[in-house]
Amino acid sequence: MEALADILKISIPALIVLCTAWIILRNMIKNDQDKRRQELVLQNSRTVTPIKLQAYERIILFLERISLESLLIRVSTPEMSADQLHSAMLNAIRSEFEHNLSQQIYMSQQAWEVVRNARSNMIKIINSEAEKIPQESSGMTLSKKLLEKIMEMEQEPTRAAIDYVKAEIGRMI
Repeated sequence: MEALADILKISIPALIVLCTAWIILRNMIKNDQDKRRQELVLQNSRTVTPIKLQAYERIILFLERISLESLLIRVSTPEMSADQLHSAMLNAIRSEFEHNLSQQIYMSQQAWEVVRNARSNMIKIINSEAEKIPQESSGMTLSKKLLEKIMEMEQEPTRAAIDYVKAEIGRMI
């Protein structure tokens, strides 16, 4: 019995020391993992944030380039027919969109949807106004109709999208 008591006198303190050491080591390892995870998140945010901002900049540039005034200045020439201007504007919008398609990776789903809707609405406006005028009309006639249509609107679709994207950037920063 004395041998059992001696074993217990040695074993119980050893078990207490072992449990204490195990708890301390487990907490140290957990704290170290948490610290590494936080450093990784911070490092990723330092890398990703500038890329995200660049993507938003490119999308705003895209929206500015597909705004009606910008499109008309860039693609119209005095000798163009309405059909030629209509086609050139749609091609410019599609080309710009395809060029910036990859930026959706860095944007929220809602912001990308707003951008896509702005693009679609611009195409609808251009198509609807092109259908209203005779086919033999000049590009200048189509330009005037498009500008009149935009003036009637409360806000151009691209302007609304730009405002949304700017607000999202403000929330991100």
